[in-house]
Amino acid sequence: MANKINYYLKSLEELTKIEGQRPRLLLHSCCGPCATFPVKFLSDYFDVTILFNNSNIYPKAEHDRRLDELKRFVSLFNEEYHRSVKVVERPYDNDNYNKDLQPYANEPEGLTRCVICYTKRMDEAFAYAEKNGYDWFTTVMTISRQKDSQILNRIGAELQPKYPKTQYFYSDFKKNKGQDISREMRLKYNLYQQLYCGCKFTYAKGEAKKNEKLLNGDYEG
Repeated sequence: MANKINYYLKSLEELTKIEGQRPRLLLHSCCGPCATFPVKFLSDYFDVTILFNNSNIYPKAEHDRRLDELKRFVSLFNEEYHRSVKVVERPYDNDNYNKDLQPYANEPEGLTRCVICYTKRMDEAFAYAEKNGYDWFTTVMTISRQKDSQILNRIGAELQPKYPKTQYFYSDFKKNKGQDISREMRLKYNLYQQLYCGCKFTYAKGEAKKNEKLLNGDYEG
């Protein structure tokens, strides 16, 4: 992609806007492992609340497991770092959520279906942030190697005009050893590491990975 923006540096620029303050930030999170480093980084500067709005996750048992693991991580994190990060959850409705994604069911990951999915969750979270008086909003998804931070931040920028009272926080949490710190925290807290993004369109891929790990004796799920 031409003219890539360094969103790690842009995140540092954002922090200069809040010097001497501690604003409220709503953080969309899809799971515990992806929340690790973003929560650690952001809670130094913001009063962080996590929103778990992930009706894309299939099946419901997987959705609930990821939510429970996120709550467990936050509880351990708050105790260790003396923070008061909260988790808010939204209702689960996988059937309705997938109506917009179904036409792209056979696409590989990372194309139109995924962009629609990112946008739906970020839009819902951004709307929640503005309605509930949060100063800033962002998503943990830029921590993932499988997700393009250029696309995610572009979505945030495109949504910004809809929600003028809440600022979008640009990020690339995987940079500056963010991914290494995230892995260290995942192992430290013994967090469940899922094997697929979460949607029903990649569920079979995740099951295949699990079966392969079971055969090799290295499945930790």
